[in-house]
Amino acid sequence: MDFGLFITITWLAIVDAINVCAFAVLTMVLMTILIQNPEKKKQVLLAGFAFSFAVFAMYFIYGAIIYTFFRGVAGGIRGASPLIYNFFIVMLMIVGALNIKDYFIYKPGSFATEMPIFMRPKVRRMINKITSPKGAFVVGIFVTLFLLPCTMLPFFAAINKLTIFGYTFVQSIPWLLYYNVVFVSPMLIITLLIYFGFSRIENVSGWRERNIKLLHLIAGILMFVVGVALLVGWI
Repeated sequence: MDFGLFITITWLAIVDAINVCAFAVLTMVLMTILIQNPEKKKQVLLAGFAFSFAVFAMYFIYGAIIYTFFRGVAGGIRGASPLIYNFFIVMLMIVGALNIKDYFIYKPGSFATEMPIFMRPKVRRMINKITSPKGAFVVGIFVTLFLLPCTMLPFFAAINKLTIFGYTFVQSIPWLLYYNVVFVSPMLIITLLIYFGFSRIENVSGWRERNIKLLHLIAGILMFVVGVALLVGWI
């Protein structure tokens, strides 16, 4: 295993995992399930797992499609992969700076840092139809289409890095699986905390709302610092 690639993929996945969009959607899903099944706490656990697995599965599929695209570009344009990789890293730094900006000047649905306002009613309508873990899984599949604009930069950079290292698709599968495990791990942790009674959904949702600007600041600093470290070759 290439340790340098492991560090790069890990940091990009961590940056992606600290995602305001994903936290918001997950808490809405769990709260909807709890309202539908107030006495069946196990339903919350299963719904959280189902939603997380749907996100995991769909991001793996997206990863396969994106990998195929990048391999095609690399084959068609010599030396394109490093240029594309650096482009995504610079864009990651820009989005990091925009997240830091949101700490000082916050506006819901900010460009490139949160799910756009016009998408939110559509997502909320989908989530309000959930009545079971099966529904959470189905909604998770569709919600990834709305989450992708918020999460695509680290994901694209990680996949493009695999093409730079010359990995075949089969060789890339373990890396895609690992990236997605890290990406969905906060969703699983939140689900388990709620199920075992360490926190309530309302507390998680309320904490997010109260600390939304702080979350943007943390995510922004991490994005920017990781972007600089990747650009100059520190990691």
